[in-house]
Amino acid sequence: MDAKNETPFVETVDTSYLETLVGYNARRAALVVIENFLTRMAVYDLRIVDFSVLSLITHNPGITSRQLCSQLNILAPNLVSMVNVLEKRKLIVRRPHPHDGRAMGLHITPEGLAMMEKAEKTAHQLEMDSTSRLSAAERKTLLLLLKKVYK
Repeated sequence: MDAKNETPFVETVDTSYLETLVGYNARRAALVVIENFLTRMAVYDLRIVDFSVLSLITHNPGITSRQLCSQLNILAPNLVSMVNVLEKRKLIVRRPHPHDGRAMGLHITPEGLAMMEKAEKTAHQLEMDSTSRLSAAERKTLLLLLKKVYK
């Protein structure tokens, strides 16, 4: 069989073009971090979005559902069911908003706060582990650059 008709065989995959793309690299990095996150947050029964919602409620007592949707780019119907679940788990409570009679403010409960203190420490450690090959300055630069992409 002559060389023109042979099926090529790839021994080493050339990813050089893909590695020039921000999206490709961001996705590869995200997959590593997300896998670690899901594994370590299983003990708290938290998905990424649950953790994000609870973190915002923890650090912004009285935040409204509308504010959460805006900050996390969540559709309102999806947030409603999530808030209901978090409330049933006794992690958050709803209270009337002091300035908007139509809105309810979301507040972390003592049980929710105790869990989030542990969960945020876990999140911090998994971030350190996932970026262990970066210096503190590189980690800071990476965060600044990523924020420039989406803000």
